[in-house]
Amino acid sequence: MSRITPLVRPNIAALAPYSTARDEYDGPLGIFLDANESPYNNGYNRYPDPHQAALKARICALKGLRPENLFLGNGSDEAIDLVFRIFCTPGRDNAVVIAPSYGMYTVAAAINDVAVRTVPLGASFDLDTEALLGACDADTRLLFLCSPNNPSGNAFPKQQLLEICARFPGVVVVDEAYVDFSEKGSLAAEAMARDNLIVLQTLSKARAMAGLRIGMAISSTEVIRLMSQVKYPYNLSRAAMEKAMALLEAPVEGQVAILIRERERLAAALPRFPFVRTVFPSDANFLLVRVADADALYAWLLAQGIIVRNRSRVAGCAGCLRLTVGLPEENDRLLQALESYRYE
Repeated sequence: MSRITPLVRPNIAALAPYSTARDEYDGPLGIFLDANESPYNNGYNRYPDPHQAALKARICALKGLRPENLFLGNGSDEAIDLVFRIFCTPGRDNAVVIAPSYGMYTVAAAINDVAVRTVPLGASFDLDTEALLGACDADTRLLFLCSPNNPSGNAFPKQQLLEICARFPGVVVVDEAYVDFSEKGSLAAEAMARDNLIVLQTLSKARAMAGLRIGMAISSTEVIRLMSQVKYPYNLSRAAMEKAMALLEAPVEGQVAILIRERERLAAALPRFPFVRTVFPSDANFLLVRVADADALYAWLLAQGIIVRNRSRVAGCAGCLRLTVGLPEENDRLLQALESYRYE
């Protein structure tokens, strides 16, 4: 028995998962009269593979993973919701999150009636291991860490994350949505070998598939089995899987390299503006920038047709805008707009 087995909600542990018509059949193609589908073939009249075998195999080949350690969901948000449903008893258990960080952890907790305990990051968005673990109690089931973190952009040291995982008796979820832009590396290999670590990744960022909504969870076979049992049977459409398979054939390393280079160019150029106070170091495809008047600059950029994210009302991000790194010509336009901005 792994150490996460006692953490699983009893109703989930006893769950008899839904069995699809295709789960009950394993053989060559024939006349399908089992799933009440339309027999008129338009390419999408049949239900998609509930196990996403072909797409999983392709992703595993690219990332050095094993299919039994990979969950695919409708964005990473589905995986986030599932871990609450699997491990947290509503109205009793709690989760610990850092602040600032991705807001969906707190939203998913609220939807599942799970209390959240928030641990602020340091002034440089550094992570305090003792404060984080000190916020946990006997009813803390989940601990969420986004690395590289959104919106601060910094990745936490791998050894620190592994220490937290070793010391925390619950399940640690490390969200690596932006890991392809970081030199600090991934914990995916460690997640396959540890029973209380879940690593989230996505095809939305470096792989440029945000419109397809395909997220990944990498973990032990036990955790992936539980997630696969609790998910809705056909959570990814055939169209999304087919398009993802096609797009995965195109290399993106060149695009990632350009975005990293552009990130560093912006990070070097922004401090010359008198209204820019701090450009925070980033391991992601965005920069968090503290400015003199975030609301005024946000409105100015919007008037110039440039949309950024105003994070000034997020805890720890007072006066900050988050700037996604665009194409070189888009970044040029951003810098030109900032040149014409008159700060008083």
